[in-house]
Amino acid sequence: MTIIVAFQQEPALFYSSVIIFSLLVGSFLNVVIHRIPVMMKREAKQDCSEFFAEHYPDALSTHGHDSVKAPTQSLNKYNLIVPRSACPHCGHLITAMENIPVISYLFLKGKCRDCGSKISMRYPFVELLSAVFVIVVALKFGVSYQTLFAAFFTWALLALTFIDLDTQYLPDQITLPFLWLGLLINLDNTFTDVQSALIGAAVGYLSLWSVYKVFKLLTGKEGMGYGDFKLLAMIGAWCGWQVIPAVILISSVIGSIAGILMIVTKYHEKGKPIPFGPYLAGAGWIVLLWGTEINNTYLKLYS
Repeated sequence: MTIIVAFQQEPALFYSSVIIFSLLVGSFLNVVIHRIPVMMKREAKQDCSEFFAEHYPDALSTHGHDSVKAPTQSLNKYNLIVPRSACPHCGHLITAMENIPVISYLFLKGKCRDCGSKISMRYPFVELLSAVFVIVVALKFGVSYQTLFAAFFTWALLALTFIDLDTQYLPDQITLPFLWLGLLINLDNTFTDVQSALIGAAVGYLSLWSVYKVFKLLTGKEGMGYGDFKLLAMIGAWCGWQVIPAVILISSVIGSIAGILMIVTKYHEKGKPIPFGPYLAGAGWIVLLWGTEINNTYLKLYS
């Protein structure tokens, strides 16, 4: 009996497995959210150092500024695997028992076991979001490859959302691989046909890029970043060009309402840029699951 047959015959086993696995992935997403921006900065610093060392060696050695040479040295290994997770306050290495999704946070009462410093509620929150969103995906698509792929899409969107909220970055390390993955899985018409996926990637990128260019021409300011273009291209590659208008509409409406509420409640400083990525990600997740229904409803209302 294969695992797929077992899941089909025992829905409770399938959904419980989805929840447990999604919680574990949610724990890993916390690592991704924290470390990818750090990795980007370290890589940029290293690239700049190597560039100046190669092209302007005399400038670096002027007046014996050894401190300027220091960045050219290789940085300590830092990626999604190493070093081990540790308390940022006391350096206590997190053990496996302290890293059980949600349960460890509750058992430790939200504090470091060694120094008693508070652990951010962000960690169990991301783990729970991962489980909730992916169980919705599983209920929508059932025991299928669609559920598996949609789960990965969901996790990518979650990571991008929190990274953008924290740093206003939408890393190419996530958007570009998932853009190509969307095109590849739709070769088999997983969520849309491959032609719609290809057009969706192009339309997704060019639509926001055009808005960006027009806005900059009229105001001299940048209304959004290139990461937003790539994220919408990624969504188009997964869901097809047909849902791009719905994604833009949903994300714009929710983003406008949220932005106004944040300014009114003084949660967000007036004049400070508001990341658009989380709203695009939310709209992208919605249309992956219910894009066809949304388009059909719209056509019925206005036909």
